[in-house]
Amino acid sequence: MKQINTSPISGMQELLPKTQAEFNRFKHNIAQVFAEHGFQNIETPTIDRTEVLLAKAGGDTEKQIYKVVKTAETDSEADQALRFDHTVPLARYVVEHLNDVAFPFRVSQIGRNFRGERAQKGRFREFYQCDIDVVGRNALPVEYDAEVIATLIDALKLLPLPGKFRVRISNRKILNGLLKALNLEAQAEEIFNIVDHAEKVPAKVTVESLENLRIGSENVVKITTFIEICENDATRVLSKLQQLGIQDEDFKAGIEELKVVLQLVKLMQPDAEVVADMKIVRGLDYYTGTVFETFLIDYPEIGSICSGGRYENLAGYYTEQKLPGVGGSIGLTRLFYVLQNYGTITEATEAPLEYCIVPLAGEGVVERVLTLARQLRALGHSVDIVWGEKKLGDKIKYASKVAKKLLVLGENEINANEFEVKDLNTGEKEILVLAHEK
Repeated sequence: MKQINTSPISGMQELLPKTQAEFNRFKHNIAQVFAEHGFQNIETPTIDRTEVLLAKAGGDTEKQIYKVVKTAETDSEADQALRFDHTVPLARYVVEHLNDVAFPFRVSQIGRNFRGERAQKGRFREFYQCDIDVVGRNALPVEYDAEVIATLIDALKLLPLPGKFRVRISNRKILNGLLKALNLEAQAEEIFNIVDHAEKVPAKVTVESLENLRIGSENVVKITTFIEICENDATRVLSKLQQLGIQDEDFKAGIEELKVVLQLVKLMQPDAEVVADMKIVRGLDYYTGTVFETFLIDYPEIGSICSGGRYENLAGYYTEQKLPGVGGSIGLTRLFYVLQNYGTITEATEAPLEYCIVPLAGEGVVERVLTLARQLRALGHSVDIVWGEKKLGDKIKYASKVAKKLLVLGENEINANEFEVKDLNTGEKEILVLAHEK
């Protein structure tokens, strides 16, 4: 009989228990930071209607989503797909529960998303994202943009990143206003794409790409000058942008919003490296204002490890209510993979369980082992019991692979009601005494 291939599908992450425990610790720490900053956790369905998922995100996204083949019996529910991010399902969620949540709605989501991209190192088809969003009703002050960024910085500080990171912030209104003032709105999509890829190619390639659009040499100079603006001082950023001589209202509004966000993030995170960078525009077209990306300073080749932005109209496909929002995400699966490969996370050495109990033969041993396990679990400890007729040495070898501490129980230990606990990492021993259950 032909044996079935048991390796995971390309682009899917699968971890051994010790490494999974480390991944879970990262996830837990991030969730704790989100909760401390007042974000309420929710879970949206992994499967949603295709029309919901693609309402605002077409193009490449439509090619990447996983369609669900077998769905409901009725045609109205047959066209479904796996979600590719948390933001679009959140917009639907807020509309569905409009009268049940308090606004501004501060929400976190930590879960798996799916994209049918070409699998490559560091790029996964199934991946965990850790998202936070704030959604307003009718309006949402720009101060929330800064709060989202500052919260994500706190979460990143808990991770063993290789060196410092830099948060690069911009505002889409600035580039939109620039293109409007230069009468280049018709080529906006192409120019946004060129700006988005500017640092991935030589400067002359960016210039050539702009010249190929036949937008005029003066406009090429203004756009390339704009692209090079990158400062950690809000005043200098403002000055350089004003030197472009653009009078468009969106352009001015974007500058003011960027100034507020920069100043607040620096107040909230005085030790973080935060800059205004006009190369940051973000690929998804639902962003309308603040946009940001976070990079490891010494490892720019890794790419962005945390990103997000402001979206004013994402819920407009589901309701006439105005529900502006701002959010950001840490791509945990990819980041964990990167940290492993850069040696920040070595192969996990700490066993996932706290206690392993090895029963010996004798009267009353089984009953007391079960009682002891129950008491330890009641105190919040994880406990494994090794059953069977294996040799004691084999049982202890097993325990050393799965637990931090070992208890070997026989009649002597039960009669004395004293249990020797051995630390399997250090070899140190201590005596554990637990009361008999009544």
